[in-house]
Amino acid sequence: MPADEGAVESVSGDLRVRQHPVLGDLPPTTEVTIYVDDRPIPARAGEPIAAALLAAGIRVCRTMPNRGRPRGPFCGVGRCTDCLMTVDGEPSVRTCVTPVRDGQRIVTQRGLGSWEEGTA
Repeated sequence: MPADEGAVESVSGDLRVRQHPVLGDLPPTTEVTIYVDDRPIPARAGEPIAAALLAAGIRVCRTMPNRGRPRGPFCGVGRCTDCLMTVDGEPSVRTCVTPVRDGQRIVTQRGLGSWEEGTA
């Protein structure tokens, strides 16, 4: 199969690999909606938040405290902390190892983040 034929689904901004020559087809799962900076994003139940963001074309999770430089998923296993975001009011959540749940509210974290009032 040619590299551009069916390998990446780009309709509606979904960049997931749906068919892979070695791994096979993406298995079916429940589709859910998460909200990133108040924008609805389609996701697959249980996948890491960072995977849903990357599939939607979102590469920035947070900015650095000192100079505001953007950071995004790097290691994918929860060690580097570049994927930290505020999730449902809790700052500094490692999105590469945190599963998606329907209705989650996720905010791009500025610097170190802060607890939203009433969520602690």
